[in-house]
Amino acid sequence: MNVRERRTFWACFTGWALDAMDVQLYAVIMPTLIAVWGMSQAQAGTLGTAALLFSSLGGWLAGILADRFGRAAVLRYTIVWFALFTFLSGFTQSFEQLLFTRSMQGLGFGGEWAAGAALMSEVIDKRIRGRAVGSVQGGWSVGYGTAVLLFTIVFSVAAPEMAWRYLFFLGLLPAFFALWIRRYVEEPEVFREMRAKSGDRRFQFLEIFGPGLRRRTILASMLAAGGLGGNYTTLTWLATYLKTVRNLSVLGTGGYLGVNIFGSFLGYIISAHLSDWLGRRKTFVIMACAAAVTVAAYTLLPLSNTAVLLLGFPLGFCQSGIIAGMGATFAELFPTRVRATGQGFSYNTGRAVGSFVPALVGVLAAGLGLGPAMGLCAVCSYVFVLIATAMLPETRGRELEMAVDEETRSALPRYAAPVPSFGEK
Repeated sequence: MNVRERRTFWACFTGWALDAMDVQLYAVIMPTLIAVWGMSQAQAGTLGTAALLFSSLGGWLAGILADRFGRAAVLRYTIVWFALFTFLSGFTQSFEQLLFTRSMQGLGFGGEWAAGAALMSEVIDKRIRGRAVGSVQGGWSVGYGTAVLLFTIVFSVAAPEMAWRYLFFLGLLPAFFALWIRRYVEEPEVFREMRAKSGDRRFQFLEIFGPGLRRRTILASMLAAGGLGGNYTTLTWLATYLKTVRNLSVLGTGGYLGVNIFGSFLGYIISAHLSDWLGRRKTFVIMACAAAVTVAAYTLLPLSNTAVLLLGFPLGFCQSGIIAGMGATFAELFPTRVRATGQGFSYNTGRAVGSFVPALVGVLAAGLGLGPAMGLCAVCSYVFVLIATAMLPETRGRELEMAVDEETRSALPRYAAPVPSFGEK
């Protein structure tokens, strides 16, 4: 990568890692809140689902704003937003108050991905787009690991009744990173060229539902729903599963999560490279099949604690391997004028649908037990990934210009003047 690509890469990587840190603070704090506040598992699942639902709204809005005002600009504001409401969560005194701050945090959480994914996809050269954008999503594992590390440290030196508040207070730190982005990260050239040609005309949200893009929008949303539904099941409930079902200590839970997170990080990186080498579709199929088998074994078989520890690595590897290819794939499905809108809507519609899965796990756990509920919901989610992948086109190597393909061209007169097709200058 050249200097500009590297700066953009590290801005998006760090932003995503800090985003993940703030979001996953709740996952590691959840067992404490259940004990301190007497929350039910259904209420705990609702808190997780609320944040994810509002993150979907945030992603939709941020995508539209990023197409209107710029990718880097919206990225900065979303980071400040989610950091602020994570900080305010430390002052909450009831389930209802935390539900509000978590929901507001979700707006920034979802918006950060929509702006950052479009920014990365448009700056990085097509030859390495898949591995670069996928590796950025590996920042999620770094942020998750940071949350677990902070959890282990803070809960070792402070009483649980106050330790969870201190963790939320630390969630304000990402806001300061937005200053670095403002100074060093520029808008993509392809976006500036598109704006220069289109002027100040407002971009049409409904364009992604036109005859040429509607099918892609629906299938991309379905792919995201399956991948994120399975992923959120593990991210939301794994810490609770290890502590309440496996009866591990705080230190033991942190160690088991560490193995899972390390596998998750490598899953992002290796799957991102595979998407450039094998193609987007083949990588989705391999990772979804492997994830379904692994999560079923992890939650449904009578395993020893040692086996659970070792199986945590492939569990994290496969669940993240599915997510790694989404950013580049979704960018390659939409033209520049609505790229952030299309990416933001598809990914975050999937997030909205997938966000119901953790809540469903909490409801089913009352009758089935937490492990079987997690396994059943995750496996069903990965089936949706396979169905959507079978119907999507292969997009590896596609140029990201202000272009659309022939299938999309017919839809444009309803919204805007026709533009060249993919590959044309």
